[in-house]
Amino acid sequence: MQADFKRATEFIQQYYQENKLANVDDRLSEIQNEIELSGTYTLRNEELNYGCKLAWRNSNRCIGRLFWNSLKIKDKRELTSELQIFEALKSHIKYAFNKGKIRSVVSVFNPQNIKVYNQQLIRYAGYRLKDGSVKGDPEMVEFTSYCIKLGWKANFGEFDVLPIVIQLHDYKPVLFDLPKDIIPEVKLEHPRYSWFKDLKLKWYAVPIISNMVLEIGGIQYHTAPFSGWYMSTEIASRNLADSFRYNKLPLIAENLDLDISKNKILWKDHALLVLNEAVLYSFEKAGVQIVDHHSASEQFMKFVKLEQKNDREVTADWSWIVPPMASASLEVFHKEWNNQVKSPNFYYRSPFWQSGEEKQSQHSKCPFHIDSMH
Repeated sequence: MQADFKRATEFIQQYYQENKLANVDDRLSEIQNEIELSGTYTLRNEELNYGCKLAWRNSNRCIGRLFWNSLKIKDKRELTSELQIFEALKSHIKYAFNKGKIRSVVSVFNPQNIKVYNQQLIRYAGYRLKDGSVKGDPEMVEFTSYCIKLGWKANFGEFDVLPIVIQLHDYKPVLFDLPKDIIPEVKLEHPRYSWFKDLKLKWYAVPIISNMVLEIGGIQYHTAPFSGWYMSTEIASRNLADSFRYNKLPLIAENLDLDISKNKILWKDHALLVLNEAVLYSFEKAGVQIVDHHSASEQFMKFVKLEQKNDREVTADWSWIVPPMASASLEVFHKEWNNQVKSPNFYYRSPFWQSGEEKQSQHSKCPFHIDSMH
Protein backbone atom coordinates (compact mmCIF):
# COMPACT_ATOMS: atom_id res chain seq x y z
CA MET A 1 0.00 0.00 0.00
CA GLN A 2 1.40 3.39 -1.04
CA ALA A 3 2.23 5.60 1.93
CA ASP A 4 0.61 9.04 1.99
CA PHE A 5 3.39 11.66 2.04
CA LYS A 6 0.90 14.38 3.02
CA ARG A 7 -0.08 12.41 6.14
CA ALA A 8 3.59 11.66 6.79
CA THR A 9 4.44 15.36 6.61
CA GLU A 10 1.64 16.33 8.98
CA PHE A 11 2.66 13.75 11.56
CA ILE A 12 6.41 14.37 11.40
CA GLN A 13 5.89 18.12 11.71
CA GLN A 14 3.64 17.60 14.72
CA TYR A 15 6.13 15.18 16.28
CA TYR A 16 9.03 17.60 15.84
CA GLN A 17 7.00 20.58 17.04
CA GLU A 18 5.58 18.98 20.19
CA ASN A 19 8.97 17.52 21.14
CA LYS A 20 10.87 20.71 20.24
CA LEU A 21 13.17 18.97 17.76
CA ALA A 22 15.22 20.55 14.97
CA ASN A 23 15.93 19.65 11.31
CA VAL A 24 12.44 18.50 10.41
CA ASP A 25 13.04 19.27 6.72
CA ASP A 26 15.93 16.80 6.61
CA ARG A 27 13.72 14.05 7.99
CA LEU A 28 10.92 14.86 5.54
CA SER A 29 13.38 14.66 2.63
CA GLU A 30 14.46 11.21 3.82
CA ILE A 31 10.86 10.06 3.99
CA GLN A 32 10.00 11.47 0.57
CA ASN A 33 12.99 9.70 -1.00
CA GLU A 34 12.05 6.45 0.73
CA ILE A 35 8.45 6.64 -0.52
CA GLU A 36 9.60 7.41 -4.08
CA LEU A 37 11.91 4.37 -4.02
CA SER A 38 9.72 1.80 -2.27
CA GLY A 39 6.20 3.23 -2.02
CA THR A 40 6.37 3.43 1.75
CA TYR A 41 8.70 4.39 4.59
CA THR A 42 9.68 3.19 8.04
CA LEU A 43 9.00 5.15 11.19
CA ARG A 44 11.91 5.46 13.58
CA ASN A 45 11.36 3.94 17.03
CA GLU A 46 10.85 7.29 18.72
CA GLU A 47 8.43 8.37 15.96
CA LEU A 48 6.44 5.16 16.34
CA ASN A 49 6.31 5.60 20.11
CA TYR A 50 4.99 9.14 19.92
CA GLY A 51 2.60 8.28 17.10
CA CYS A 52 1.01 5.55 19.22
CA LYS A 53 0.55 8.00 22.07
CA LEU A 54 -1.03 10.56 19.74
CA ALA A 55 -3.37 7.89 18.37
CA TRP A 56 -4.64 7.32 21.90
CA ARG A 57 -4.84 11.05 22.60
CA ASN A 58 -6.92 11.47 19.43
CA SER A 59 -9.28 8.54 20.15
CA ASN A 60 -12.66 10.26 20.26
CA ARG A 61 -14.42 7.31 21.86
CA CYS A 62 -12.05 6.80 24.79
CA ILE A 63 -12.83 8.32 28.19
CA GLY A 64 -9.44 7.31 29.63
CA ARG A 65 -7.16 9.60 27.62
CA LEU A 66 -5.76 11.45 30.64
CA PHE A 67 -2.99 8.85 30.71
CA TRP A 68 -2.08 8.97 27.00
CA ASN A 69 1.54 9.93 27.61
CA SER A 70 2.14 6.90 29.86
CA LEU A 71 1.36 4.42 27.06
CA LYS A 72 3.98 1.67 26.68
CA ILE A 73 4.90 0.63 23.13
CA LYS A 74 6.12 -2.82 22.11
CA ASP A 75 7.76 -2.61 18.67
CA LYS A 76 7.22 -6.03 17.08
CA ARG A 77 7.65 -4.99 13.46
CA GLU A 78 10.50 -7.46 12.93
CA LEU A 79 8.44 -10.60 13.62
CA THR A 80 7.68 -12.79 10.60
CA SER A 81 6.14 -16.10 11.74
CA GLU A 82 2.80 -17.03 13.26
CA LEU A 83 4.47 -18.56 16.32
CA GLN A 84 6.60 -15.45 16.92
CA ILE A 85 3.50 -13.29 16.70
CA PHE A 86 1.55 -15.55 19.07
CA GLU A 87 4.39 -15.46 21.60
CA ALA A 88 4.40 -11.66 21.37
CA LEU A 89 0.64 -11.57 21.96
CA LYS A 90 1.05 -13.76 25.05
CA SER A 91 3.77 -11.42 26.27
CA HIS A 92 1.42 -8.48 25.70
CA ILE A 93 -1.22 -10.08 27.93
CA LYS A 94 1.24 -10.77 30.74
CA TYR A 95 2.88 -7.35 30.51
CA ALA A 96 -0.45 -5.53 30.41
CA PHE A 97 -1.93 -7.48 33.34
CA ASN A 98 1.16 -6.94 35.51
CA LYS A 99 -0.29 -8.92 38.44
CA GLY A 100 -3.31 -6.63 38.51
CA LYS A 101 -1.50 -3.32 38.24
CA ILE A 102 -2.67 -2.85 34.66
CA ARG A 103 -0.32 -1.16 32.20
CA SER A 104 -1.58 0.60 29.07
CA VAL A 105 0.32 -0.91 26.16
CA VAL A 106 0.20 -1.30 22.39
CA SER A 107 2.09 -3.94 20.40
CA VAL A 108 2.83 -2.85 16.83
CA PHE A 109 3.47 -5.48 14.17
CA ASN A 110 4.69 -5.16 10.59
CA PRO A 111 2.12 -3.26 8.50
CA GLN A 112 2.43 -5.78 5.67
CA ASN A 113 0.64 -9.12 5.48
CA ILE A 114 -0.04 -9.83 9.17
CA LYS A 115 -3.62 -10.40 10.29
CA VAL A 116 -4.95 -11.18 13.75
CA TYR A 117 -8.61 -12.10 13.34
CA ASN A 118 -9.74 -11.63 16.94
CA GLN A 119 -11.80 -8.64 18.05
CA GLN A 120 -9.95 -8.75 21.37
CA LEU A 121 -7.12 -11.05 22.38
CA ILE A 122 -9.34 -12.41 25.15
CA ARG A 123 -13.03 -12.94 24.36
CA TYR A 124 -15.57 -15.56 25.37
CA ALA A 125 -17.13 -17.88 22.82
CA GLY A 126 -20.81 -17.87 21.88
CA TYR A 127 -22.60 -21.04 20.77
CA ARG A 128 -25.90 -21.15 18.90
CA LEU A 129 -27.82 -24.12 20.32
CA LYS A 130 -30.38 -26.26 18.50
CA ASP A 131 -33.29 -24.47 20.18
CA GLY A 132 -32.01 -21.13 18.87
CA SER A 133 -30.70 -19.91 22.21
CA VAL A 134 -27.08 -18.91 22.79
CA LYS A 135 -24.64 -20.28 25.35
CA GLY A 136 -21.89 -17.79 26.12
CA ASP A 137 -21.49 -14.40 24.44
CA PRO A 138 -24.02 -13.81 21.62
CA GLU A 139 -21.71 -11.19 20.09
CA MET A 140 -19.15 -13.91 19.36
CA VAL A 141 -21.43 -16.52 17.78
CA GLU A 142 -20.25 -15.98 14.19
CA PHE A 143 -16.56 -15.84 15.05
CA THR A 144 -16.93 -18.90 17.29
CA SER A 145 -18.48 -20.83 14.39
CA TYR A 146 -15.61 -19.70 12.18
CA CYS A 147 -13.06 -20.96 14.72
CA ILE A 148 -14.84 -24.32 14.97
CA LYS A 149 -14.70 -24.64 11.17
CA LEU A 150 -10.95 -24.03 11.38
CA GLY A 151 -10.67 -26.95 13.80
CA TRP A 152 -11.07 -25.40 17.24
CA LYS A 153 -12.33 -27.85 19.88
CA ALA A 154 -15.24 -26.14 21.60
CA ASN A 155 -16.21 -26.84 25.21
CA PHE A 156 -19.68 -25.27 24.94
CA GLY A 157 -19.33 -23.45 28.25
CA GLU A 158 -20.55 -19.99 29.20
CA PHE A 159 -17.08 -18.47 29.51
CA ASP A 160 -14.79 -20.33 27.08
CA VAL A 161 -11.85 -18.22 25.92
CA LEU A 162 -11.60 -18.20 22.14
CA PRO A 163 -8.36 -19.11 20.34
CA ILE A 164 -6.08 -16.57 18.70
CA VAL A 165 -6.35 -16.69 14.89
CA ILE A 166 -3.32 -15.47 12.93
CA GLN A 167 -2.82 -15.30 9.17
CA LEU A 168 0.31 -14.36 7.23
CA HIS A 169 0.05 -13.30 3.59
CA ASP A 170 -2.66 -15.45 1.97
CA TYR A 171 -1.73 -18.61 3.88
CA LYS A 172 -4.30 -20.61 5.81
CA PRO A 173 -5.14 -18.98 9.18
CA VAL A 174 -3.52 -20.69 12.17
CA LEU A 175 -5.21 -21.27 15.54
CA PHE A 176 -3.44 -20.91 18.88
CA ASP A 177 -5.06 -21.62 22.25
CA LEU A 178 -4.06 -19.24 25.02
CA PRO A 179 -2.64 -21.10 28.04
CA LYS A 180 -5.06 -20.90 30.96
CA ASP A 181 -2.34 -19.68 33.31
CA ILE A 182 -1.89 -16.40 31.40
CA ILE A 183 -5.61 -15.58 31.09
CA PRO A 184 -6.38 -13.18 33.94
CA GLU A 185 -10.00 -13.54 35.05
CA VAL A 186 -11.98 -12.21 38.00
CA LYS A 187 -14.75 -14.30 39.58
CA LEU A 188 -17.60 -12.06 40.64
CA GLU A 189 -19.11 -11.86 44.11
CA HIS A 190 -21.01 -9.20 46.02
CA PRO A 191 -20.08 -7.62 49.36
CA ARG A 192 -23.63 -8.04 50.77
CA TYR A 193 -25.36 -10.80 48.79
CA SER A 194 -23.86 -14.25 49.38
CA TRP A 195 -26.00 -15.76 46.60
CA PHE A 196 -24.22 -13.68 43.97
CA LYS A 197 -21.19 -15.98 44.00
CA ASP A 198 -23.48 -18.90 43.11
CA LEU A 199 -24.30 -17.22 39.78
CA LYS A 200 -20.75 -18.19 38.73
CA LEU A 201 -20.17 -15.02 36.75
CA LYS A 202 -16.70 -13.84 35.83
CA TRP A 203 -14.91 -11.59 33.40
CA TYR A 204 -11.39 -11.25 32.03
CA ALA A 205 -9.24 -8.61 33.68
CA VAL A 206 -7.76 -6.80 30.67
CA PRO A 207 -9.52 -5.60 27.50
CA ILE A 208 -7.02 -5.90 24.62
CA ILE A 209 -8.54 -4.50 21.42
CA SER A 210 -7.12 -6.22 18.34
CA ASN A 211 -9.52 -5.38 15.50
CA MET A 212 -8.53 -1.78 14.85
CA VAL A 213 -6.07 -0.24 12.41
CA LEU A 214 -3.41 2.02 13.88
CA GLU A 215 -2.65 4.81 11.40
CA ILE A 216 0.44 6.95 11.94
CA GLY A 217 1.81 9.30 9.32
CA GLY A 218 -0.03 7.59 6.48
CA ILE A 219 1.13 4.08 7.43
CA GLN A 220 -1.60 1.60 8.39
CA TYR A 221 -0.71 -1.02 11.00
CA HIS A 222 -3.49 -3.58 10.71
CA THR A 223 -2.19 -5.56 13.66
CA ALA A 224 -1.63 -3.30 16.65
CA PRO A 225 -3.46 -4.66 19.70
CA PHE A 226 -3.77 -2.13 22.50
CA SER A 227 -5.02 -2.32 26.05
CA GLY A 228 -5.81 -0.31 29.14
CA TRP A 229 -7.95 -1.09 32.16
CA TYR A 230 -11.68 -1.52 32.44
CA MET A 231 -14.28 1.00 33.47
CA SER A 232 -16.71 -1.02 35.60
CA THR A 233 -19.77 -0.14 33.52
CA GLU A 234 -18.20 -1.73 30.43
CA ILE A 235 -18.54 -5.10 32.15
CA ALA A 236 -21.52 -4.59 34.46
CA SER A 237 -23.76 -2.27 32.45
CA ARG A 238 -22.98 -3.60 28.98
CA ASN A 239 -21.20 -6.95 28.59
CA LEU A 240 -23.11 -8.81 31.30
CA ALA A 241 -26.28 -6.69 31.24
CA ASP A 242 -27.23 -5.96 27.62
CA SER A 243 -30.18 -8.05 26.48
CA PHE A 244 -28.24 -8.96 23.33
CA ARG A 245 -25.15 -10.00 25.33
CA TYR A 246 -25.16 -12.04 28.56
CA ASN A 247 -28.52 -10.57 29.68
CA LYS A 248 -28.01 -11.23 33.42
CA LEU A 249 -30.26 -8.47 34.78
CA PRO A 250 -33.43 -10.64 34.99
CA LEU A 251 -31.50 -13.35 36.86
CA ILE A 252 -30.07 -10.85 39.34
CA ALA A 253 -33.45 -9.15 39.81
CA GLU A 254 -35.12 -12.47 40.57
CA ASN A 255 -32.48 -13.19 43.21
CA LEU A 256 -33.29 -9.77 44.67
CA ASP A 257 -36.98 -10.82 44.79
CA LEU A 258 -37.95 -8.07 42.36
CA ASP A 259 -40.95 -8.40 40.06
CA ILE A 260 -39.47 -8.12 36.56
CA SER A 261 -42.94 -7.66 35.03
CA LYS A 262 -43.24 -4.18 36.55
CA ASN A 263 -41.08 -1.45 35.03
CA LYS A 264 -42.18 1.10 37.62
CA ILE A 265 -40.33 -0.63 40.44
CA LEU A 266 -37.09 0.00 38.47
CA TRP A 267 -35.93 -3.58 38.73
CA LYS A 268 -33.36 -3.09 35.98
CA ASP A 269 -31.88 -0.12 37.83
CA HIS A 270 -31.61 -2.12 41.04
CA ALA A 271 -30.03 -5.06 39.24
CA LEU A 272 -27.59 -2.80 37.40
CA LEU A 273 -26.44 -1.22 40.64
CA VAL A 274 -25.88 -4.61 42.29
CA LEU A 275 -23.99 -5.89 39.24
CA ASN A 276 -21.77 -2.80 39.16
CA GLU A 277 -21.13 -3.13 42.89
CA ALA A 278 -20.14 -6.76 42.37
CA VAL A 279 -17.70 -5.96 39.56
CA LEU A 280 -16.00 -3.14 41.48
CA TYR A 281 -15.84 -5.16 44.70
CA SER A 282 -14.54 -8.32 43.00
CA PHE A 283 -11.84 -6.55 40.99
CA GLU A 284 -10.68 -4.68 44.08
CA LYS A 285 -10.67 -7.88 46.15
CA ALA A 286 -8.63 -9.63 43.44
CA GLY A 287 -6.17 -6.73 43.33
CA VAL A 288 -7.01 -5.90 39.71
CA GLN A 289 -7.11 -2.27 38.60
CA ILE A 290 -10.48 -0.92 37.47
CA VAL A 291 -12.11 2.52 37.44
CA ASP A 292 -15.68 3.46 38.29
CA HIS A 293 -17.64 5.70 35.91
CA HIS A 294 -17.67 8.70 38.25
CA SER A 295 -13.87 8.70 38.56
CA ALA A 296 -13.47 8.11 34.82
CA SER A 297 -15.65 11.14 34.08
CA GLU A 298 -13.58 13.30 36.43
CA GLN A 299 -10.37 12.05 34.82
CA PHE A 300 -11.66 12.90 31.36
CA MET A 301 -12.56 16.44 32.41
CA LYS A 302 -9.04 16.79 33.82
CA PHE A 303 -7.71 15.65 30.43
CA VAL A 304 -9.88 18.28 28.72
CA LYS A 305 -8.47 21.03 30.94
CA LEU A 306 -4.87 19.92 30.36
CA GLU A 307 -5.39 19.85 26.60
CA GLN A 308 -6.93 23.33 26.68
CA LYS A 309 -3.94 24.52 28.71
CA ASN A 310 -1.72 23.26 25.88
CA ASP A 311 -3.88 25.00 23.26
CA ARG A 312 -5.10 21.72 21.80
CA GLU A 313 -8.73 21.15 20.87
CA VAL A 314 -10.31 18.07 22.42
CA THR A 315 -12.36 15.98 20.02
CA ALA A 316 -14.78 13.39 21.37
CA ASP A 317 -17.76 11.23 20.49
CA TRP A 318 -20.32 12.19 23.15
CA SER A 319 -22.30 8.98 22.76
CA TRP A 320 -19.20 6.95 23.70
CA ILE A 321 -17.66 9.26 26.29
CA VAL A 322 -20.79 9.36 28.46
CA PRO A 323 -20.95 6.18 30.60
CA PRO A 324 -24.13 4.07 30.39
CA MET A 325 -25.04 4.45 34.07
CA ALA A 326 -25.94 7.52 36.18
CA SER A 327 -25.14 9.55 33.07
CA ALA A 328 -26.86 12.79 34.06
CA SER A 329 -24.90 12.88 37.32
CA LEU A 330 -21.62 13.08 35.41
CA GLU A 331 -20.05 16.29 34.11
CA VAL A 332 -19.31 14.75 30.71
CA PHE A 333 -23.05 14.33 30.10
CA HIS A 334 -23.53 18.10 30.06
CA LYS A 335 -20.69 18.90 27.63
CA GLU A 336 -20.39 18.95 23.85
CA TRP A 337 -17.33 18.25 21.71
CA ASN A 338 -16.30 18.35 18.09
CA ASN A 339 -16.26 14.78 16.76
CA GLN A 340 -13.69 15.39 14.02
CA VAL A 341 -11.35 12.43 13.56
CA LYS A 342 -7.68 13.41 13.78
CA SER A 343 -4.55 11.56 12.70
CA PRO A 344 -2.77 9.55 14.10
CA ASN A 345 -5.64 7.39 15.31
CA PHE A 346 -7.14 3.95 15.70
CA TYR A 347 -9.77 3.06 13.09
CA TYR A 348 -12.29 0.25 12.90
CA ARG A 349 -11.84 -2.28 10.15
CA SER A 350 -14.10 -4.99 8.85
CA PRO A 351 -13.38 -8.47 10.24
CA PHE A 352 -10.84 -10.33 8.10
CA TRP A 353 -12.87 -13.53 8.33
CA GLN A 354 -16.15 -12.11 7.00
CA SER A 355 -17.34 -12.34 3.42
CA GLY A 356 -17.36 -9.28 1.16
CA GLU A 357 -21.11 -8.68 1.62
CA GLU A 358 -20.83 -8.87 5.42
CA LYS A 359 -17.87 -6.51 5.38
CA GLN A 360 -19.81 -3.95 3.36
CA SER A 361 -22.66 -4.16 5.89
CA GLN A 362 -20.24 -3.55 8.76
CA HIS A 363 -18.56 -0.71 6.89
CA SER A 364 -21.82 1.15 6.38
CA LYS A 365 -22.52 1.29 10.11
CA CYS A 366 -19.58 3.38 11.24
CA PRO A 367 -17.89 6.57 9.99
CA PHE A 368 -14.61 5.63 11.66
CA HIS A 369 -13.84 2.74 9.31
CA ILE A 370 -10.69 2.35 7.28
CA ASP A 371 -10.24 0.14 4.23
CA SER A 372 -9.15 -3.41 4.98
CA MET A 373 -5.70 -4.70 4.07
CA HIS A 374 -5.10 -5.21 0.39
